[in-house]
Amino acid sequence: MVGFLKSLFRPKVKKAVSVQPFGSYFEVCGSETLLEAALMNDVPFPHNCTVGTCGACKCRLISGQVKAITDFGYTLSKQEIEAGFILACQAVPLDEETRLEVVSSGIDAPPPEKYTGKVAEARSLTHDIMLVEIALDRPLKYVAGQYANVEYSGLSRARSYSFADAPDINGRSRVSFMIRKVPGGEFTEALHAGALEGKELSIDAPHGDFYLRTSVAPMVCIAGGSGLAPLLSILEDARKKRVERPCTVLFGARTSADLYALDQLDNISKGWRGSFHFIPVLSHEPEDSDWNGARGLVTSFISDALEKEPGEGAEFYMCGPPGMIDSAIEIASREGIALENIHYDKFTDQSTQAPKS
Repeated sequence: MVGFLKSLFRPKVKKAVSVQPFGSYFEVCGSETLLEAALMNDVPFPHNCTVGTCGACKCRLISGQVKAITDFGYTLSKQEIEAGFILACQAVPLDEETRLEVVSSGIDAPPPEKYTGKVAEARSLTHDIMLVEIALDRPLKYVAGQYANVEYSGLSRARSYSFADAPDINGRSRVSFMIRKVPGGEFTEALHAGALEGKELSIDAPHGDFYLRTSVAPMVCIAGGSGLAPLLSILEDARKKRVERPCTVLFGARTSADLYALDQLDNISKGWRGSFHFIPVLSHEPEDSDWNGARGLVTSFISDALEKEPGEGAEFYMCGPPGMIDSAIEIASREGIALENIHYDKFTDQSTQAPKS
């Protein structure tokens, strides 16, 4: 009992943390996360959601051990975890000294700002995906592949959606998103029911480091469901900029009725400088339908995509549900694709949120 009482009043051990390339050095007290302590000490640590879903605070653990508040595997791939990556917002240091490295994304994006907007148009693309266009109070600039946080008064928390349009050099006064209806989802149920018409929305943007890297390497793009949105933004922007790279797009859907934006992809294909292959893959198409295309899981066609884009150094750009992303990273790694050439954006909802430990 005496030992227990002494432990209550024993001074808490402060843990030292250094962060490169910032050259920052600070202390973490108690149960503070690495991100909380970094921000308290004015370290420009990249971050956004702070709850372990966006991956913006991903960094490499050089030395020391940490406790994960939420399993890193819900956001990071197995390969990234094995390479030493962690999420600073979900990591509490265990050792007296911890060394981190923030790997710069290299994205040259404008800083996020607050905008207000209203739904200007909403139309169904499939039975559960809607194209939503929001009119803003002023033009918004972003990099193709980035996303916005959307909320309104009374909503429990902001929702994140990727821009579906190519950016404009002067900014866009109207921005579009492709939003999938989540059963029981507080935001999407209201949206698909038309309850958000005329309601003032708050837009916090731009965010994210999913973007097209400067390269001449072949591109393999993989999308699932509404994950096609940021890839359309990237591909349309690249077409306008006359990017000349071989490209194969794999689009996974359940049935032919779940395919959308086919005209957009056809236009991109016709204007693409270089070879362009589009492979839609259906996982639950009825056997007796007249579909003559690919069937099965979209990740099963990665080897086929690499055969169409021969040569070392292919870059992967992937958006979709966590299961698809994790499987694709594993297969791409087996095919010899370097981890630094695999870029992705996991689309999570309340059904894929990580439980707190």
